[in-house]
Amino acid sequence: MAERSIVLLGNPILRDRSRKVTSMTPQTETILQDMKHTLYAKKGRAGLSAVQIGVLQRLVVLDCGSGLVELINPEIVDVSGVQIGPEACLSIPGVIGIVSRARSVKVRTETRSGGKHVFEAEDFFARCLQHELDHLEGILFIDHVEALYSAKTGKQLRPKDANAILAYRRDVYRQA
Repeated sequence: MAERSIVLLGNPILRDRSRKVTSMTPQTETILQDMKHTLYAKKGRAGLSAVQIGVLQRLVVLDCGSGLVELINPEIVDVSGVQIGPEACLSIPGVIGIVSRARSVKVRTETRSGGKHVFEAEDFFARCLQHELDHLEGILFIDHVEALYSAKTGKQLRPKDANAILAYRRDVYRQA
């Protein structure tokens, strides 16, 4: 089990779609263990997708306050309601954005043994799930925001600083 480096904004892998896990191999088991170790080593974290450690597989680990949740090939199958709130990302350190998300989600995922599992989540857990599953599609939270704030001061970023980050938004980044 090893802590892995976090892939940061600007690395094109963050915009790639992750591939489905076709079988649980020892390598996949190691990736999940490393993701867990990396997640718990980071301050202020709630979730981590495999792409954030440079692995294009549909794997996510989360701990939104109720213990570790592992997701293998997760997909959102239903959403309802709306919630608006702050989000941050290990791949975009020091920045917070206000993002609109579904208030509740239903997620289908696989277990390490290959079984299927469907569960529902609400509020903060639903927000975390949507954020991490976006990563698997090459989508970042900055693709959903209009304003960015400093995680340190809570103040809105100056246009110059915000524009340097927003230049990596999907609608801009894909056209460049």
